[in-house]
Amino acid sequence: MPDVTSLADRFDRTKRWLRAHPLAFDAGLAVAVLICMVAGSFADPGGPHGPTFGTRTPEVRSALLMLVAAGALVFRRRDPMAVLMVTGAVSVVELVAGDPAAPVAMSAVIALYTVASRTDRPTTWRVGLLTMGGLTGAAMFYGSAPWYSQENLGVFAWTGMAAAAGDAVRSRRAFVDAIRERAERAERTREEEARRRVAEERLRIARDLHDVVAHHIALVNVQAGVAAHVMDKRPDQAKEALAHVREASRSALNELRATVGLLRQSGDPEAPTEPAPGLAVLDELVTTFRQAGLPVEVARADDGVTPAAAVDLAAYRIIQEALTNVQKHAGPDAKAEVSVVRVGASLEITVLDNGAGTGSPEAAGGGHGLLGMRERVTALGGRVNAGPRYGGGWRVQAILPIKTRTGEDA
Repeated sequence: MPDVTSLADRFDRTKRWLRAHPLAFDAGLAVAVLICMVAGSFADPGGPHGPTFGTRTPEVRSALLMLVAAGALVFRRRDPMAVLMVTGAVSVVELVAGDPAAPVAMSAVIALYTVASRTDRPTTWRVGLLTMGGLTGAAMFYGSAPWYSQENLGVFAWTGMAAAAGDAVRSRRAFVDAIRERAERAERTREEEARRRVAEERLRIARDLHDVVAHHIALVNVQAGVAAHVMDKRPDQAKEALAHVREASRSALNELRATVGLLRQSGDPEAPTEPAPGLAVLDELVTTFRQAGLPVEVARADDGVTPAAAVDLAAYRIIQEALTNVQKHAGPDAKAEVSVVRVGASLEITVLDNGAGTGSPEAAGGGHGLLGMRERVTALGGRVNAGPRYGGGWRVQAILPIKTRTGEDA
């Protein structure tokens, strides 16, 4: 007994081959239709107990018409309307001249089904009604059988069913194509969304890296300059400055390790689990700048509110970047003021300095820090302003929502 799995595989291979060679399938269909028409032409439908075989033989004309009709079906996919016209004309000739008529109308039924399955519904209605009326009228008014005979009604029924079946197949094919198109469009949308999220994550990581590196390298640069300046005259102060350099570099490495840990794949060594910096460690951040020689005053009126994690990190980074710019660009005698104020559902961050230097990161050839600020704040639905103050110095102000757009509560 053949294996069921092997039979299924063989059937699938045959089906794929026939789909790849539609002309071969149509040729086989034409041969099958021809065999059915020839077999039906030997049957006498008027027998006492139904159709009987062996009582009549088809004429040569009928045989030629059946051969022409079956041959036309080979090209039913290439030009279905032309094939329907040929098979319909041949069927009308046989219905009018045949006595009794051979079942040549079977080819017209197949051709009408093909037209209905490959055109739109209005065309199916028009062509179907015309074919049904033409073949049924020819059979009723010009055939040898009475007009009310079941053979004539059969022509009407079979042509109607062919049109309806073809329209149903066309509708199902269109429905399946629409579902497939929606699935492909949804897949493309998911891929685009994934690419967008990856780009946003890369941008966020780039901003974090810039903030970390710019802040700590600025501190290292200042403390290294102090150490070099007082190395000979005040070695104790130089030693203290070098200690600050070591501490700043250690902090930079730790934050870089935490940021780069986000890029690790599953199975990589576990990333550090320290919490992201925020306003809770603002005093530690300010202390590093004070140790680097920048006087910083802090005023907080945020009522002890704990903002959303993304807002907390953004506020910390904004203050860090603003103080780093003051350290780098505001001059040696600059002072800075930091204020964190809660105003309703918003958190207002302000960093002021009275520096006499360039005051502007853009003027010094930078500007990526301010761009990162704007990107952070815009992503959270806030706004940021940065520019020179009246009378000298620089001012950075950011207004952030305490609750993020995603609904994360404070």
